[in-house]
Amino acid sequence: MITTKSIGRKSRRVPIFERIMVLLVLVNFILVLFDLTYISFRDFYFQHIHIITTKYDSIKGIEPNRDTKQYVETFAEIKEQLSPSMAPSSVEETLAELRELSVEMINQNPFAVANKSGSLEKIKNRMRDRIPNPEDSAKKSFITFWSQEYLTREGWIEEITWFESEILPIIEKNYYRSIGESGGMTDYFYRIDLPFIIIFCLEFLGRTYLISRRHQSVNWLEATLWRWYDIFLLLPFIRILRIIPVTIRLNYAQIIDLEPVRAQASRGFLASVAQELTEVVVMQVINQVQRDVKTGELAKRIFSSQERSYIDINNINEIEAIATRLIQLTVCKVIPQLQPDIEALIRYNVEKIFEESPAIQRFQQVPGVGNLANQLSERLVKELSNIATEGPQNAYETVKIAMADPVGTKLSNQLVKNFGKALGTELQQEHTLEELQSLVSAFLEEVKINYVMRMTDEDVEKILEQTRQLQLKANKSQDAKS
Repeated sequence: MITTKSIGRKSRRVPIFERIMVLLVLVNFILVLFDLTYISFRDFYFQHIHIITTKYDSIKGIEPNRDTKQYVETFAEIKEQLSPSMAPSSVEETLAELRELSVEMINQNPFAVANKSGSLEKIKNRMRDRIPNPEDSAKKSFITFWSQEYLTREGWIEEITWFESEILPIIEKNYYRSIGESGGMTDYFYRIDLPFIIIFCLEFLGRTYLISRRHQSVNWLEATLWRWYDIFLLLPFIRILRIIPVTIRLNYAQIIDLEPVRAQASRGFLASVAQELTEVVVMQVINQVQRDVKTGELAKRIFSSQERSYIDINNINEIEAIATRLIQLTVCKVIPQLQPDIEALIRYNVEKIFEESPAIQRFQQVPGVGNLANQLSERLVKELSNIATEGPQNAYETVKIAMADPVGTKLSNQLVKNFGKALGTELQQEHTLEELQSLVSAFLEEVKINYVMRMTDEDVEKILEQTRQLQLKANKSQDAKS
């Protein structure tokens, strides 16, 4: 199946037949766009490229409006009658006809048939600006304009020239469009479009036939779905949809590159659904973990895994490594920083014991011995605090040194193994396990509320950008290897 996604951008030879068909499809679409926009741009064509309207008006059923055409012809008569030796009485009849046609034009609005009522309003406004009157009436302005008295006073040539440049072009652009038997506006574009449709239909039948013959498991109906986008070329209606096969064929012929557009469109689609999709996936994972925690299935898998063979992918026991690192941080970094607090706590308890012990109280009352008791207390505090802080660190260093030889390594591994078994046994105690399960389940619920459900579009955009960067790096690596 030919799609924009499957079309590569590597240079390849495009068959001549494909190029010819692409050219025909493109020409047909340009004609479709021209036809769809012809009415909107007809005034421009009429003024600047008059030959287009002369040839194409008949296709859209456009013909001159009888009323405005008569007005233009009468104006031409008045121009012909202008000469240095003309007699004012010779044009009075023509001026009277123009006054009558002007009033009739305003009353009947011949521009409405072509949906150009705005043109009439423009004419009326310009005439009122040219010849203002107390009633602000366009009819009176026209009557005054087409009078010998006004034209003689203001100048025949000047006023006729103004009318010809400001008013007449608007009147000339008006037209009448006939209505067909179906009730819609007359449109003979099918006469131009039909030969293209016949060519596209023959091509479509030939392509789908070859596809069905080339692939024995594909019938003709399935083959038509392979070329689904070509169906728009065969429809005599909604012709604007032909933009789909046009773009696909231009991309296939390597005339344009739609890969950036496709990538951006895919990215926009992913951005719109990734947030909800991510939330659903993460929520399902967390809910599954919560169910396993509550039912005890997770604990069974963890503790029973100690009895099963373990598949190691990097020759490192990650659990032991993590535990070792945590012990190292706790013993060598954390506990020494807590020595003042530990010492204060031990001092408080030792002093409390001395104060509550009758024997020590009597011993302190002996002359010369009371100060010895205080020194003994201070020495005891120091020793206990050193044991609490330096003892674990020394023990850890001893174990670390012992691991340098095979016997030490064996003993340390046995210690870790027995520690894990003992910890697992204690954790599986009913009270402890229920408490841990409750805490883990509550923690997962907080994760859902505080992170998953608060994921923003910005987070999704960052993820998509990171994904795109990884894809670019992967493509560069593949290109470098090739």
